Amino acid sequence: MKGLELGVDHERRISRAQQLLLNAAGSLHSTAFVNVGDVIPVDHEAGFLRGHGTQPVNEQLLATVCGVVERVNRLVSVRPLRARYNAETGDVVVGRVTEVGGNRWKVDVNSRKDAELLLAAVNLPGGIQRRRTAIDELNMRDLYVENDLISAEVQSLHQDGSLHLHTRSLKYGKLGNGQLVKVAPYLIKRLKQHFHQLKDLGVDLILGCNGFIWIAGTSAPGQKDNKRSGSVVTSASAAEGESAVQFEVRERICRLANSVRVLGALGLLVSPESIIQTYEASLQFKVKVKDMLSADFYVKLAEKIAEQRTKR
Repeated sequence: MKGLELGVDHERRISRAQQLLLNAAGSLHSTAFVNVGDVIPVDHEAGFLRGHGTQPVNEQLLATVCGVVERVNRLVSVRPLRARYNAETGDVVVGRVTEVGGNRWKVDVNSRKDAELLLAAVNLPGGIQRRRTAIDELNMRDLYVENDLISAEVQSLHQDGSLHLHTRSLKYGKLGNGQLVKVAPYLIKRLKQHFHQLKDLGVDLILGCNGFIWIAGTSAPGQKDNKRSGSVVTSASAAEGESAVQFEVRERICRLANSVRVLGALGLLVSPESIIQTYEASLQFKVKVKDMLSADFYVKLAEKIAEQRTKR
């Protein structure tokens, strides 16, 4: 909880809650976490394969990064907790356009390098399927411009760390009428589906595998029909065509966004279930949206989650 000032009582309560979480059923054992230079126990007789984040020294296997020890058959590696996003093919990501040039857009996806979105990897207005021409390159800014937020899928990876994205599916594209929240990528729980519609709240949720989370009001029926027909909302028309979000929906979006921030600060996995749980806890404790980032709510939530896990 970096940057958050805790009183003596809050520190004592949060320490007790953290201890309960460590001892709770299903939690990782403390030996799974290693610091730089810690010895990782391995079976030398059966043999092992050295993976990322490890280094053999004097017939011992040492960790070269701080993280969690992972074992797959004989392969032993350490997954760093504090690291840039390591992409995998097929990941759903949320990113911000940083540059438009040539026949591609560059997108910040919280990785080591900006990802590239090729003109050939996007849907043209009207859903037309054809080869891209020089005129399409001149009209690239009608699709996305600098600072636009988009959702996309990782199409391919390269050895130099660069990524290629695509937005060919109609569920991907420019984002609007919402709020972007950033957490550490390792806190995002990988799921079969990263697009979620919270119908009871009237809110759409995109959990980007890169730690960027988009929370927005549910699209109106007319807007959904436009997306299905293959039409693309241009950058110029987006600002004019975006309808005002009702105050109640905006409040829910802000409460959900603060729920994600609280989970990120506590180091808890971010999933639709954990976000809803935090959202409902804030209502249960009658905490205002602006007070959700206070030390008191952090401590109350940690105690509540610790109590639930110890009962399992």
